[in-house]
Amino acid sequence: MINGAHIIIYSQDAEADRAFFRDVLEYPHVDAGDGWLIFKLPPAEVAVHPSDSPSHELYVMCDDVNATVDQLSAKGVTCAPVTNAGWGLKTGIRLPGGGELGLYQPRHETALNL
Repeated sequence: MINGAHIIIYSQDAEADRAFFRDVLEYPHVDAGDGWLIFKLPPAEVAVHPSDSPSHELYVMCDDVNATVDQLSAKGVTCAPVTNAGWGLKTGIRLPGGGELGLYQPRHETALNL
């Protein structure tokens, strides 16, 4: 059966985004050759929400979004203002390649410890 998930982030500057995940977020990684780094992510969960059109979003979770934003800002990372979405406090992290990675502090039960 399925034993994991592989998430692909498309980027206009893949080398810079790989460096961000490696050096700023400090995610462990393997070198798959030819410059391809594959990163180990924290435990994950998948949610399915209704929508008028199919799309996907990627958020990483934290225990304290304001403290995490402060830590990232100290490393030169640009984050959007923190907003209250009801289900959690959220922000967006600007990736060097131009994309955005969501960051949120959940205010709901998570499936991480199942």
